Amino acid sequence: MAPLVALVASFVLFRLFGQVGFIAFAEWSTCLQAAVAIMLLLTASAHWGKRRADLIRMVPPLFPKAEWIVTVTGWLEIAGAVGILLPATSPAASICLALLLIAMFPANVRAARLKLTIGGRPTPRLAVRTVLQLVFVAAILLAGFPPA
Repeated sequence: MAPLVALVASFVLFRLFGQVGFIAFAEWSTCLQAAVAIMLLLTASAHWGKRRADLIRMVPPLFPKAEWIVTVTGWLEIAGAVGILLPATSPAASICLALLLIAMFPANVRAARLKLTIGGRPTPRLAVRTVLQLVFVAAILLAGFPPA
């Protein structure tokens, strides 16, 4: 739930900044891009901290080198956070990030089915996790391809 809170709270904060005159946040789309970047940096931080072992346990055994997968996906989240902020790379970054979230979804399914924990807290049930994933993918795609 922390990534959702980070996404929503930072979006609201950036919109407020835009309302009080910070020109960089005048458009909702730039606020969403920044909020997505904040969310991704938060989730990436778990790939190396106290929660790393929990993330490694989430990787389905079908995939070898779970430690490597967790490291690479963390770096990809960081790269995506940067890419979503740059106008020239934002569309490509959003597509790549959406695909990354889809690719990582089996780990979320495993965590929900096995009732694993992250940082001592239970992972969301599969239905909740699926809705969250759809929200994250939608936010990422909207950030990369804002409607005109």
